[in-house]
Amino acid sequence: MPLSPNSRSALFMVVSMAGFTANDAITKTMTGAMNAGQVMLVRGFFATALIALLAWHQGALRKPSHVLDRTLAVRTFCEVAATVSFLFALAHLPLANVSAVLQALPLAVTMGAALVFGETVGWRRWLAIAAGFAGVTIIVRPGFEGFSAYSLLALLCVVFCAVRDLATRKIPTDIPTLLVSTMTASAVALSGALLVVPLGGWTPMTGGEVGALACAAMLLLVGYQFIILAMRSGDISFIAPFRYTALLWAILLGYLVFGDVPDKAMIAGAAIVVGSGLYALYRERIVGRTRPAAESTAPAMAPEGM
Repeated sequence: MPLSPNSRSALFMVVSMAGFTANDAITKTMTGAMNAGQVMLVRGFFATALIALLAWHQGALRKPSHVLDRTLAVRTFCEVAATVSFLFALAHLPLANVSAVLQALPLAVTMGAALVFGETVGWRRWLAIAAGFAGVTIIVRPGFEGFSAYSLLALLCVVFCAVRDLATRKIPTDIPTLLVSTMTASAVALSGALLVVPLGGWTPMTGGEVGALACAAMLLLVGYQFIILAMRSGDISFIAPFRYTALLWAILLGYLVFGDVPDKAMIAGAAIVVGSGLYALYRERIVGRTRPAAESTAPAMAPEGM
């Protein structure tokens, strides 16, 4: 039997999360062979080429003056900062742990929208936000055995991503989304070029490593295409929870590729974060919000990493 629009969109969302998480796994592998700046530069080069070609085909580059928009500049800066902190955290922490911390992003965006834009957030969602960040604390474990300072970089990444998403809401509607993505991709690649020398210099690359980063860029594009398909044909309130399958993919790939087995603290903290996020989405649906907080977050609830 043919799938309903919501079921089909949910499947698209799951595939999208798989694409983004596979990109993260490849990127984590490459950070062991070269510094984060080089990863940003090479992967960003391929991503920029792909996105810019698509943007040109869609006519999104007809008004280059749009790149001077201040809000877009703020968004781009936060994206670059989020990507840098994300890559450093990813290089030193299990894939699942980083992904689990980043699941708090929708809650951070909800909190930011209330504090910055004055959006109404009821006491139940405030409790969900508090519970979610308590779950993050369990994952990070400050002051306990197993704590890593790189966990704080993952948390800092959430902060930058939240500011990025709040800035995205204020970008003028006449600026095409593909132009925003093109600017993001080029800015991340350029920032990577500037970081290569400070982070240890250029490392000669094999053909396999270049191909892997090109594949990672392709997976980003696949992820974005599938999430666009999901958003266009399904109800956001129905499909948004399927974003959390990114954590399941992260646990699976972390085990298969890196041999990482999540410990009890990580599983407990992740369960609290995801549960809080799902409850917040449920409350948004109950109160009749037309734009759930999760809609404003990036597809993988992480830096676009262009």
